[in-house]
Amino acid sequence: MSAQLMELSNALALTTELAARSTVAVHTESRGSSSGVVWRAGIVVTAEHALRRDEEIQVTLPDGRVVGAELAGRDASTDLAVLKCAEATAGTAKFGAVESLKPGHLTLIVGRTRVSGPVAALGVVSLVATERRSWTGVSLTPYVRLDVGLQPTAVGGAVVDAQGNVLGIVTPRFARFGAMVIPPVHINRVVDTLLEKGRIPRGYLGIGLQTVRLPEALRHSLETKEKTGVIILEVEPGSPAQKAGMVIGDILVSLAGQSIARFEDVQSHLQPENIGKALTAKIVRGGAAQEVSVAVSERPRGDN
Repeated sequence: MSAQLMELSNALALTTELAARSTVAVHTESRGSSSGVVWRAGIVVTAEHALRRDEEIQVTLPDGRVVGAELAGRDASTDLAVLKCAEATAGTAKFGAVESLKPGHLTLIVGRTRVSGPVAALGVVSLVATERRSWTGVSLTPYVRLDVGLQPTAVGGAVVDAQGNVLGIVTPRFARFGAMVIPPVHINRVVDTLLEKGRIPRGYLGIGLQTVRLPEALRHSLETKEKTGVIILEVEPGSPAQKAGMVIGDILVSLAGQSIARFEDVQSHLQPENIGKALTAKIVRGGAAQEVSVAVSERPRGDN
């Protein structure tokens, strides 16, 4: 092996060793595990979809001890789960600048197995966008996709740079190929909310929607380039939509001044920060456009 390759190999091993000091194995069953990161003293962040139950959660710490952890809450929309673990105090993550990543940059995904210790994968940054929404409606800023194949034990592990700084949590949940980086700004927001409330409030309009194609004449009259809108198929009694005067058959074409072409476009307006706000909705009823004001409410507990 050439001296350059040996130097790179040693550097990757050292970076893995440094980053592994802040990673844990998360397990809820007799076999199998995923990874988590000691995000703050006593707080572990892991991938929500990999956490198979809410009780009897254990983590394997960097020193090999197996200790219990309590679920603080889950957020499926960002694929994050937050655990309280009083023993997880050493090796708190040190953060880097995820905004500095560019296509072609190398990253390491570092996790931990419950028996064998640290696990690592080399990931090439394949795509970076300033902002993009996931299929759950969450806007990731920045949106970073990695060309990497993850073994189950690495899911929820740390994405780290060449200095071993954590750039986020890795999840394959939102990527058809490879994996996504959940940036620290989103993780911190979820951690703060779950520690305070135990759940993530969700916005709610109370309507059932389906994408429909807009006729050319209607598109021309609306002065929109969008070829589709969403038709209202259901309005829940007492919901914000009913109070706003929306009815079955209305076609929603814009919300808060932004075009609505598909269901996901509506979801992006139902984030926690919009709860309590009145949004202007443009609807088409009987071929004519009109505007109504609809107030985003918090989704009732127990609703999907």
